[in-house]
Amino acid sequence: MTELSHGAAWMGGRIIPISEASIGVTDWGLTHSDITYDVVPVWGGAFFRLPDYLDRFFASVAAVRMNILMDRQEVHAALEEMVAASGLQAAYVAMVAARGPNTVPGSRDPRDCSNHFYAWCVPYVHIVKPEQAEKGTSVWIAKSVRRIPKDSVDPRAKNYHWGDFTSGLFEAKQEGFETTALLDHQGNVTEGPGFNIFALFGDRLVTADQGVLQGITRKTVIEIARSKGLTVEERPLPFDEFLQADEVFLSSSGGGVIPVVRVDAHSFSNGAPGPVARSLRSTYFEWLEEPRFRSPIQYG
Repeated sequence: MTELSHGAAWMGGRIIPISEASIGVTDWGLTHSDITYDVVPVWGGAFFRLPDYLDRFFASVAAVRMNILMDRQEVHAALEEMVAASGLQAAYVAMVAARGPNTVPGSRDPRDCSNHFYAWCVPYVHIVKPEQAEKGTSVWIAKSVRRIPKDSVDPRAKNYHWGDFTSGLFEAKQEGFETTALLDHQGNVTEGPGFNIFALFGDRLVTADQGVLQGITRKTVIEIARSKGLTVEERPLPFDEFLQADEVFLSSSGGGVIPVVRVDAHSFSNGAPGPVARSLRSTYFEWLEEPRFRSPIQYG
């Protein structure tokens, strides 16, 4: 096992062990959490839906008014070079645009910052351990915090603003739950740290359309669900309605479809993963292997 197989980074055109990767202490990416990023999975030696992830990444970069001085072909090449050097056949791959340090001493003008791109990869990350996902996970609805409003921080531009999620995670862990999900200020279910949420009512699948990241795994699940004859509704999902669902599951690039068996004190599917969630989870991993979605990596 090489040093890079534990994780690699691409910074300034160089590939280095992830343990050596860093950004400066005055970088606004650090001091102001002024970063946008995306994460694409590698499975079986190929990127999954890389064009979709690149589309979203560059849309996010434009939304936060950054210029990383690289086009999508150059970013693709950097990601492939990095993963190939690591030798990882299954990986969690992040592409990041940071505001950078302000080049004018004392300036608070973000236009004076030197924006930059970097990337890193580690062995594939499951946001819920696979053995737990197979049994169904538990979700705590945060009580002390609500999701940051979309007109304060746009969730469609993937970002590092995790203050609300972190507060919810502390609550969840203290209550003995695996993870957390947040409501918005109108009492609708939004999302959790690193995942979107789906609720099944008969043959109708409902997922939030506001206050959430438009996840690529979310998109994949919607396509799979429709291919199986389910109706998908993207709309506000009030918490009271959510609790009446037949099944609940999460979607994430870190693990695909993850069944939920408990939300707060409420159990779903008699405390076991429901048949629809299990079917969608199985099909998701089948789609990871489909050539139409794969961008193979040329390993040395």
